[in-house]
Amino acid sequence: MSNGHDQSEGHAAARNIGHEHGHSHTSGANQRRIGIAALLTGGFMFAEAAGGIMTGSLALIADAAHMMIDAVSLGFAWWAFRVAGGEPTERRTFGNRRLPVLVAFANAIAILMITAFIVIEAAERFADPVTVLAGPMMVVAVLGLAVNIIAFVVLMGGQRESLNVRGALIHVAGDMLGSVAAIAAAAVILWTGWMPIDPILSVFVALLILRAGLKLARESGHILLEGAPVGLEPQSIRDALMGNVEGISAVRHVHVWALDENRPLVTLNVELARGADGFAAIAAVKARLKTAFGVNHATVEIDPPGAIPEPAGLPRD
Repeated sequence: MSNGHDQSEGHAAARNIGHEHGHSHTSGANQRRIGIAALLTGGFMFAEAAGGIMTGSLALIADAAHMMIDAVSLGFAWWAFRVAGGEPTERRTFGNRRLPVLVAFANAIAILMITAFIVIEAAERFADPVTVLAGPMMVVAVLGLAVNIIAFVVLMGGQRESLNVRGALIHVAGDMLGSVAAIAAAAVILWTGWMPIDPILSVFVALLILRAGLKLARESGHILLEGAPVGLEPQSIRDALMGNVEGISAVRHVHVWALDENRPLVTLNVELARGADGFAAIAAVKARLKTAFGVNHATVEIDPPGAIPEPAGLPRD
């Protein structure tokens, strides 16, 4: 009996080691891809900024500003992946697992700042039009698009469940749209001489970036505020446990949050049915949480039979 139990624990440990190895390998690949994208973006930023100043194009200047913040943000994202795998310490018992989410939130704020800059600058251009040199603008915009496409393809091979990778993809996609808008603006100016197309397309790109930035801010902010992951709300957990786990008669004080987008955490109390084995009930609850929700880290406390229930009519904590 003991030998079988030991073998079961050994298999579980082997699975966990395999999972950690796979996660470590994926994180390493994500780190390399974000690092490459950061170098590409940062390298071309100076050329695009110079081109924007030389040609007088708001679309190029806005895209250069976007690429500058992208390069910094991608650099921080690379750094976050590098330190996220740090071992837990006495002061940080989860290590640095939350850091990539924090960086993703900072990236989202940077995206929102970029959109504000573009809109304000566009309004000034409408009030005081600027002559744009469309020929050189076209050359710089095409080169920028090529660089951004390469960076985007590199990032597409990463783990898109990662908020950091998704944030990086949003940044680079925004740069791609900025380059396309600059190409379109240059083409219109070359063919028609109509200068307002430059700030108009800049605002269009800003609005597209804004939507993606708000979504990233909402998702990363939800994790930072210890929000329950979608599909893992307390009532869902109560429903999954009651009637499906023997030996418990009530589920109380359910708290659900996530360390990052892949690591949900749960704490709860269960009331034992009379005559039930507490250790068996805890094991069954944890097994149910793992199979139903993929929760690998749960803390389960036992309330004795007849424990005082949660007050009626109040939100259950």
